[in-house]
Amino acid sequence: QVQLVESGGGLVQAGGSLRLSCAASGSILRTLINAMGWYRQAPGKLRELVAGITSGGSTNYADSVKGRFAISRDNAKNTVYLQMNSLKREDTAVYYCKVDYGPLRTNYWGQGTQVTVSS
Repeated sequence: QVQLVESGGGLVQAGGSLRLSCAASGSILRTLINAMGWYRQAPGKLRELVAGITSGGSTNYADSVKGRFAISRDNAKNTVYLQMNSLKREDTAVYYCKVDYGPLRTNYWGQGTQVTVSS
């Protein structure tokens, strides 16, 4: 099974930057990772996809973060990153890492890391 641990969240002023990390551990076969992504959930809102990256390296982003956020991965470390620049108050949320794994497309989720953007 796959376990995910997020880190890098915290409090930052608007306009600042943060880099989130998500490290996968457990009995993981890299070839069975279909995709990894970052989601977020703000109070009173549904969880939404922020950024995703497929096994082939293609990426996609929510319209609200295009041009500001960048997702990347280090396959050797089983780690996915989310570089967040030009942060806005609207980016405040709990950010969750997700792995789409195996032929059954099983979703594994991290516990989440809080990102708070202040004025």
